[in-house]
Amino acid sequence: MSRLPVLLVLLALLVLPACGGNDDEAPAAGQGPTPAELREDLKAATQSSIEDFPEVAGRTLQQVADGVGATGTEVGLASSVFTPGENRLAFGVIDRQTGFVYGKTAVYVARAPDESARGPFPAPADLLLTDPPFRSRTAASEDDPFAAVYATQVRFRSAGDHAVLVITQVDGALVAATTQVRVISKRRDPVVGVGERPPAVATETLESAQGDVKKIDTRIPPSDMHASSFADVVGRKPVALLFATPQLCQSRVCGPVVDIAAQLKAEYGDRMEFIHQEVFVDNKIDRGLRRPLKQFGLPTEPWLFTVGSDGRVAARLEGSFGLDAFERAIKAAL
Repeated sequence: MSRLPVLLVLLALLVLPACGGNDDEAPAAGQGPTPAELREDLKAATQSSIEDFPEVAGRTLQQVADGVGATGTEVGLASSVFTPGENRLAFGVIDRQTGFVYGKTAVYVARAPDESARGPFPAPADLLLTDPPFRSRTAASEDDPFAAVYATQVRFRSAGDHAVLVITQVDGALVAATTQVRVISKRRDPVVGVGERPPAVATETLESAQGDVKKIDTRIPPSDMHASSFADVVGRKPVALLFATPQLCQSRVCGPVVDIAAQLKAEYGDRMEFIHQEVFVDNKIDRGLRRPLKQFGLPTEPWLFTVGSDGRVAARLEGSFGLDAFERAIKAAL
């Protein structure tokens, strides 16, 4: 196997179509299988454990990769902001011929391919499939190539470039894929962190839009998460603040995360305020970012912040995240 290449493929730039498009060609909301009716590869992908993968046993990252041998997949990163300490590393595994690959998956990391590896860190797939009543026209479905996202927690010890090896079980064999992430110092992180007080931004509401929900929500149908401004509720009650644009994002990520928010609001809405904030001014990409995103310093989207009643960030999630990650973020704030 060749040396680990530098491969940074943001999920938003993959072969997937944009969330927008002709509504007449989109599946109707509320249709499709339930999460309990998953195909076998998706089921397997949600159940990774340490025992499923090779031990490091003092080897370098390159030696671990060489021990697997098989290649042919690539890693598409679904998160991009990493700092020293614990980080959520989210990604997709892609076969350029067949699309997204699902199977038991784990991550190994090192400062460089020829340095000691750490891992395996099991990376179970987190489903983007909501129950049918909560599915919009941009919903994830079992038939989509992107029905789940892999994620794991990795502790980076210092700033700088880090090599990443992803191993997936495909048809009974192990397949290796590689990428690289850049870890920045905490002082260079532009986004409010866990334990910090977020800016009390005024998010757009149905009232501020004078009742025209389409001005502040590109979801079809629009969500019901525009009752309150973040500035009016932060510090008074727990809040889940989601920055996402279902129709205008460049991957099949933004629609599913808003659907997930809608489903979890049905369960936790009596204990937490759910707010969905659109991304682009007048819902036009060339008009730039809306003010709340600028105030939060967000370099990408979507982002989720859950904030406790003490007014401090309890959890933050960047990029693609499924039901499990979203629910854990909610519970951290309650």
